[in-house]
Amino acid sequence: MAKLYFRYGAMNSGKSTALLQAAYNYEERGQHVLLAKPAIDTKGASQIESRLGMTREVDFLIGAEDDARALFQGERARMRAQDAASLLPHAQIDVACLLIDEAQFLTAAQIDDLFRIAVLDGIPVMAYGIRNDFLTHAFPGSARLLAIAHTLEELKTICRCGRKAVFNGRIVGGRFVFDGDQVAIDGAGDELVTTYESLCGNCYLEESGGRLG
Repeated sequence: MAKLYFRYGAMNSGKSTALLQAAYNYEERGQHVLLAKPAIDTKGASQIESRLGMTREVDFLIGAEDDARALFQGERARMRAQDAASLLPHAQIDVACLLIDEAQFLTAAQIDDLFRIAVLDGIPVMAYGIRNDFLTHAFPGSARLLAIAHTLEELKTICRCGRKAVFNGRIVGGRFVFDGDQVAIDGAGDELVTTYESLCGNCYLEESGGRLG
């Protein structure tokens, strides 16, 4: 049975790099993959961007009101028709895996769609994202993935102090902030640029004055 995988980590833990590597591994073996991400993630527009400089265009974007399974099925049909028309010998006329970047921005209902793709359509789904926002609250998409994904895998990174990083501090205009909307895309064109830093529990509490959430 195909599975829904959730590979999560703090900022700078290599999630997008791992996704692009997984896509490469499939394609190196002559298999096809589909890549998608939430439309709300405007960083890179319709591309997945790794902090190592690698980029790749997604096959489709998932809007806030979209049925993720219906979008996938449409792209799957398009890919299969394209392969069939090519008449290449030994063509792999199907999708081997669906890869989702920034999965925390999906809705709980869309995560359920991903589960159905794995279980009912028989296609493995690898979702990559972060668990918590800058106030340590779980994103709705991540909370649902933690509840129903078949396999959970943590991608680790380190804090500036050398400890394991588990939180994501939001920096606006060069200072840490602990108020604001849950979603603020880093590098977005605000007057004061928003960035993020992955922090361990000790450094997060130091910056927040002991505040959690």
